[in-house]
Amino acid sequence: MDLRLLRAFAAVARSGNFGVAAAELSTSQPALTKQVQLLERRLGSVLFDRGRHGARLTSAGERLLPEAVDLLARADAFERHAAQVATGVEGSLAIGFGLSGIELAPRAVALFRSRYPGVAVSLDDMSSAVQCERLAAGSLQVGFVRLPVPAGLKHVRLQRDRLALALPTAEEAPSDIARWLDERPLVRLVPERGPGLSQQITSLYSELKCRPRVLQEAADLQTVLALVAAGVGPAVVPASAASIAVGVQLIPLRGRAAGWVIGAGWRETSPLVKRFVEAAVEASGGLRMVERR
Repeated sequence: MDLRLLRAFAAVARSGNFGVAAAELSTSQPALTKQVQLLERRLGSVLFDRGRHGARLTSAGERLLPEAVDLLARADAFERHAAQVATGVEGSLAIGFGLSGIELAPRAVALFRSRYPGVAVSLDDMSSAVQCERLAAGSLQVGFVRLPVPAGLKHVRLQRDRLALALPTAEEAPSDIARWLDERPLVRLVPERGPGLSQQITSLYSELKCRPRVLQEAADLQTVLALVAAGVGPAVVPASAASIAVGVQLIPLRGRAAGWVIGAGWRETSPLVKRFVEAAVEASGGLRMVERR
């Protein structure tokens, strides 16, 4: 059904006059008359009685008008909705974050949702490697990942993170951390849960020339910190974990291998993704956004 014909039908029915309806639709009266006649032929019904009185709905016109008005209203609603989706005001986003994004990612989502409540946002915890795989596959729209990202993905730098020694709050920090760590039994996150973090820690141990031992492993960072707080043993964790570290002090570690950069990564720059990345930049402290491939 041609919506243009339905609009002609509704306009004439509303005004009861072809001339008034033509002016309303910014067309000529002959053109409007042809549109109504075409619609009548398609429907197989006469819609108006025409005369000196103007245009009055026939019984068929009266029965069909409500459906025509409903179709037009739904078409208008669809166009408005499509425009909101196209401009990033409505839609859905799948967001990923890793250990270093445990504080930043929820903050960015909260800021984004406050501005665009019509967008459905899912937030899932996964390693940077898995995030990059899903970004490339298209099942994830934005990820908070370790930089650099693989070729084909875009990114923006958000914040720096570094390794820190986690100790119970009441325990005194060692003066020579490298020597203190050597052969020290530590609590750690299982390497499969955070392969990037595991590699970072291994690089730092190599730089510091120390070889701590594994006392106990845990499947998530919160459990690692809980074990430290309970006095089971120290651990090396991201400094960004301070937001979930209860009863634990974090002592930043020095060394070239101790720090890394966290960024937002994505593949396709849709209006929705652009708006979320802008919110992530603002949530991170307003670092200048620079896209790179």
